[in-house]
Amino acid sequence: MPETGNGLDRRTPPAPDRLRPTRRRVLAAGAGATALLGLAGRARADSAPPAPPAAPHGTHWTHGTHGAPGPAPADLAPYASYWFPDSLPAGTPGPGIVWRSLREWSPEADPDLAYNTATVPLAERFTPVPANRLARAGQARIASLVSFAPTAANPSQGSPTADHYAFAHWAYIDELVFWGGSAGEGIVLAPNAPVIDAAHRNGVRVMGNVFLPPVAYGGDLRWTRDLVQRDALGRFPISDQLVLVARTYGFDGWFVNAETDGGDSALATRMREFLRALRAAGEPHGLRITWYDAMNTTGRVGWQGALNALNQEFFEDRGGRVADTVFLDFRWTPGTLASSGALADRLGRSRHELWAAVDTEARGWESAVDWDAIVPRGRDHVVSVGFYRPEWTRNHLTDRSPGAFHRADDRFWTGSSLDPSRPAPEDRWRAPATAVADRSTVTALPFACSFNTGHGLRWYDAGAVVGDTPWNHLGLQDRLPGRRWVVDTDGERPTVALDFADAWRGGSSLLVSGSATAPVTVGLHTTRLPLTRASVLELVHATGPGTAPVGVEIGVATREPSTAGEPVPYTWLRGRSTDATRGWRTTRAPLALLAGRTAYALAVRLTVRGKGPVGWRLGAVAVHDGPRSPRPAPVTAPAVDASDRSGNRARLRLSWRPAAAPGGRPRHYEVSRLLPDGDRRFLGGTCGTALYLDGVVRAGGEPATVFEVRAVDELYRASVPVRTALPWEP
Repeated sequence: MPETGNGLDRRTPPAPDRLRPTRRRVLAAGAGATALLGLAGRARADSAPPAPPAAPHGTHWTHGTHGAPGPAPADLAPYASYWFPDSLPAGTPGPGIVWRSLREWSPEADPDLAYNTATVPLAERFTPVPANRLARAGQARIASLVSFAPTAANPSQGSPTADHYAFAHWAYIDELVFWGGSAGEGIVLAPNAPVIDAAHRNGVRVMGNVFLPPVAYGGDLRWTRDLVQRDALGRFPISDQLVLVARTYGFDGWFVNAETDGGDSALATRMREFLRALRAAGEPHGLRITWYDAMNTTGRVGWQGALNALNQEFFEDRGGRVADTVFLDFRWTPGTLASSGALADRLGRSRHELWAAVDTEARGWESAVDWDAIVPRGRDHVVSVGFYRPEWTRNHLTDRSPGAFHRADDRFWTGSSLDPSRPAPEDRWRAPATAVADRSTVTALPFACSFNTGHGLRWYDAGAVVGDTPWNHLGLQDRLPGRRWVVDTDGERPTVALDFADAWRGGSSLLVSGSATAPVTVGLHTTRLPLTRASVLELVHATGPGTAPVGVEIGVATREPSTAGEPVPYTWLRGRSTDATRGWRTTRAPLALLAGRTAYALAVRLTVRGKGPVGWRLGAVAVHDGPRSPRPAPVTAPAVDASDRSGNRARLRLSWRPAAAPGGRPRHYEVSRLLPDGDRRFLGGTCGTALYLDGVVRAGGEPATVFEVRAVDELYRASVPVRTALPWEP
């Protein structure tokens, strides 16, 4: 391993257009719309957060108040929440930074609550037979520590740019830590709702961040003491607040990193008791704790790079489990990982509850890693993998277009072959897809995917551009195929990639392009879908101009391969194709002959009829039971809760209430504006019931801008629109 310095650089990352210092540098320097129908989405499995009360009217408030509790904030834009445990720093916060005390926080007084609350429940996952013969199930897992944006001014609901870390390889990770925090902003950081919703849709836990920074980075031991303080009854008030935040916002626990040096054994004991209290309060709600290998039982910070006698009591003590997992510092060696796994075994814990830190912030797949010390090929995995800053796949790029990002991210997670079933000869990088089995959450009907990655250059609906500005919002991301991309052909292999030049719905589609001299099978989703006599499978697809005609067959596997790495045994169906709109076609295949069986995987097989390159685009895939269900119920009481108008431009907060419907909550909601000429323009979407809109421009002399809110179900069927308006001054 290269020298990594002392611990983790948890400072807020700089803006993308500036040099992004790595942790190492810092330490060195400073120490188918009509066809895709079905049922509505599920509601949260956990208890819902308390409903916010109505807020009083203020200077910019209009006729609705149910989306924003408390007084209207000075800046209407909502941001991800961050705090200090109790006491605040001396002095004055920098521009755009708000210092807050977690001990004083309450949901009722949180003006951004409706914008930061996730609504998608944590989905259950299954593990299919791996596509790669070397990938293993039930052994090493992967944690990913990601900084999506700076700590302060991190938008709650996406932003108007496609340059975003729109992570989509959820199939390979178990836990995502929402990385951030700094002594100048706040050291307790809650994840924003889009990240939680996207992760939960794919069965991945999301952890908030408790960061007690090194003294060299402004750390103050009083914040550690604030965190572990007891009240007059002997309780830990900050522990209770951390549980309340996680339950209210809808995420899954906390990553606790105590790197402020200067403590003693009494403080270490208090920290362990605090972790016990945090775990006891959170466990009934499914919350978890990950402990970072920094503070040890002496109370001093001494990174071990191992689980050993100096830190094991933060993992397991005589009373039992203290933390659910431990993130081992970068200074591990093959010997310390082996001894760590052995100690976990002796403690009666899984060795795969230990994450071995792998630093990818500076060099990504060029990082020097002793992979055989963690996930050896010829024997059982030693411990699990903890990636530090894999968003390098975006940050290192000169071209940060969505397509360039996904090509880089696919290489990181799948390998340079871009096919997990046919890995390239290994160099220094051991791609996760070649070591860890993928997982999926596609287990129930109806199911649909429009290959929307959660960012794009435009927004499409039924093949038409209805929003012409770049955007990102991970909560709108689909459940994408986990294996990108398994391709089988006896001829030349075409390129298979997520593409942003055209789409059926959302911001992207799946493009198969290049030469195809023999039939080409492209694997899509691994599934556990129960089929009935009414089940149908539908594709919405298009062939690009100037390319040869393409024959399309639909593949459904009703059994799995017998061993890892074997081809999936598909049953091939031709289906019936009809024109949809704007050059797109819908192919529909009844699955009645497979009734009573389970669909284990979906695929398409393309046969080029003629000479020349192929340019075939898949806009959506869906499996559902007929007859088709009615549209989702419309929302109620849409309202502009607050607005800030300057001339012919406005910023505003919009909210609504979901209709009570037997099908539960919709998949998400979409907001458009109705233009004076009758056209509609997509403005944004969210899984929650409140949306911030920035830069709404008055169209001509319209007396009011009209907004339409639609509920959208799992098959992308939209409810009838419900309208509200923002009036302009005459």
